[in-house]
Amino acid sequence: MTAVVPARNEAAVLPSTLPTLLDQDYPGRFRIVVVDDSSTDGTADVAEGIGAASTGPGVNVVAAAPLPDGWAGKVWAMHTGVTSDPTRRCEYILLTDADIAHPPNLLRRLVGMAEHRDLDLASVMAQLRAVTPFERLLVPAFVYFFGLLYPFRWSNDVNRATAAAAGGCVLVRRPMLERIGGLESIRNQIIDDCALAARIKQAGGRTWLGLGRDVRSERGYGGLSGVWHVVARTAYTQLAYSPIRLLGTVVALLLAFVAPPAAVVAGGANLVIGIDTGTATATLAAGILGWALMTFSYLPMTRWYSGSLLRAVTLPLSAVIYVTMTLDSARRHYGGIGGGWKGRTYSR
Repeated sequence: MTAVVPARNEAAVLPSTLPTLLDQDYPGRFRIVVVDDSSTDGTADVAEGIGAASTGPGVNVVAAAPLPDGWAGKVWAMHTGVTSDPTRRCEYILLTDADIAHPPNLLRRLVGMAEHRDLDLASVMAQLRAVTPFERLLVPAFVYFFGLLYPFRWSNDVNRATAAAAGGCVLVRRPMLERIGGLESIRNQIIDDCALAARIKQAGGRTWLGLGRDVRSERGYGGLSGVWHVVARTAYTQLAYSPIRLLGTVVALLLAFVAPPAAVVAGGANLVIGIDTGTATATLAAGILGWALMTFSYLPMTRWYSGSLLRAVTLPLSAVIYVTMTLDSARRHYGGIGGGWKGRTYSR
């Protein structure tokens, strides 16, 4: 087993996450590779210090070469880590982000699941931080909308083409990774996790994606701008840079999540004023029913993030913000800004 941790300027978060990999109770051969991706904050020194102070398997720190043309930065760092083992004897590779903290039995559980279900990829969507008001409003909605775009059941069904993974925690079989041409086969993908799952499914592999409360992200988003940046950098990429898909997505979100409360307001106002009470009553009833249904569908996710029924009722507001962020992502693309992350900007 090899765990590959791409790290670009992660000195602040590694002390709370890297020890959780060193403390794994995995019974087999296990090595950890931290790939220093041109960091300027001493990431490599921090990783080496944590490894030296541990009684676990230790930490191999590898410096990534300058980013080649045609590669996304994270994919290049992961490729560097995966190919750093000259023997390539391990059956499984864990690809995990530097901000992810893992429970001690994670590897044993994931490998056991992969063996039992004959999986080529097993991924856990980490519990994202939702502490600030905007995080509590938008983070559960992010996971909810992700589930609508990539239904977990469909992704886990070998007979469906839908494929998804959560890049913070991805276990992959090395033979399958080599079969699809390694990470080089997704070298230019910004949304690398879903691209990897798609490649594996296309090659006839089995994939699994689930939620994990004990796999958690230690990275906070702060205010609205932090969440906005995360979503806007990849939202239009998820739509394959298609104006038609953009239009369809915006219309669908507005009809499904904004139209019901708008109908409640319009119908209620017309009833108060006394204009066409029959139509107003029908509009109000339809709006209440639609709002109730969307709230009911969102409630499990808000509860997953320790939210209340009141939080679930705010889904229309979250939807409006996500529509705006998606439109801004398209604006950035056509403005030549591209998707940016940690000081790098990617064009189409």
